[in-house]
Amino acid sequence: MLVAVIGTGLVGGEFIKQLVSIPPETSPFSLVSLTSSTRTLWTPENPVISAASWKSSLAGATEKPDLQKLTKDLAQLISPSTRAAIIDNTSSDDVAAMYPVWLKAGINVITPNKKAYSGDLGLYEKILAASKESGARFLNESTVGAGLPVISTLKELVATGDKIKKIEGVFSGTMSYIFNEFSTGSPDGPSFSSVVSIAREKGYTEPHPADDLNGFDVARKLTILSRTISLNPASSSPTSLPSLQSFASVQTTSLIPKPLEGIPAGDEFLARLPEFDAEFDKMRKEASAEGKVLRFVGVVDPVNGQVKAGLEKYPVDHPFATSLGGSDNIIMFHTERYSPRPLIVQGAGAGAAVTAMGVLGDLLKLM
Repeated sequence: MLVAVIGTGLVGGEFIKQLVSIPPETSPFSLVSLTSSTRTLWTPENPVISAASWKSSLAGATEKPDLQKLTKDLAQLISPSTRAAIIDNTSSDDVAAMYPVWLKAGINVITPNKKAYSGDLGLYEKILAASKESGARFLNESTVGAGLPVISTLKELVATGDKIKKIEGVFSGTMSYIFNEFSTGSPDGPSFSSVVSIAREKGYTEPHPADDLNGFDVARKLTILSRTISLNPASSSPTSLPSLQSFASVQTTSLIPKPLEGIPAGDEFLARLPEFDAEFDKMRKEASAEGKVLRFVGVVDPVNGQVKAGLEKYPVDHPFATSLGGSDNIIMFHTERYSPRPLIVQGAGAGAAVTAMGVLGDLLKLM
């Protein structure tokens, strides 16, 4: 299997490390190309196999990134005995737009990039059509829950005829950390703004925390899950899910205070966030009075035809209150077979090592 990697940053670098750690005598993969934001290394005759040298080899490359040329060069090497896969470790819309081209050329596509599977419905439909036409596969386990077996579990449930009643979960590692610290069941605790600031310092949030607090990351993941279910409509009866034109179609409740919407700088946003601590403190006290905690959750509900993300209250003995630590994700699958007790997937839902593991796991599925 010929492998071309696009994106050599945090996740991409970890993926390469894990890929080349497979002993050469047992590895079915040949790493023939690396592409960063500034250059491309193309070595089909001498595959990149060294964990120690790939960075220097890429740094010494003189060829500029050209996805069209990469497509042509890689497709020419495909034969009945030689298959190929492109690994997109970027978060680029432009790279995601290439998926139908690659699939149509017979190149498998693996990615943790959520853009293609949660963005414009037209692009997603082109991906499905191209895959069906050529037989090349697209795999995206790490788009939801990093290395956690969320997508694969859902695919197996629907493929084997189980009916999805509801999927609910804490899908954002950032939101998980924030509310695990902020809302513990006690009426008091640290201020919301201080928890967000600490989360940023620890690297749990984006440089601009509003990019997490707007809920869009969760909405993208829900879109991916909803579309996965919709590939087998029989699995979501009796009521079908709405056709999501993009993640923007998800009913999402943002946690950004309205007066802070549109502030361009993360530092300014954090400086003003304490103005709204009283509002979040009030919600915490109300939840505590009911014996509940606050959690930012995502829900895919085929029975009621809903896909939504927002702040909800859960009893203090609920798994969302008791089972989470740090930035863990937890996802519950309520199905016809897994009822009344749901199937639960839980663990680290963010981080380069586990995300890269999910990507490599998808690549191994092609063998």
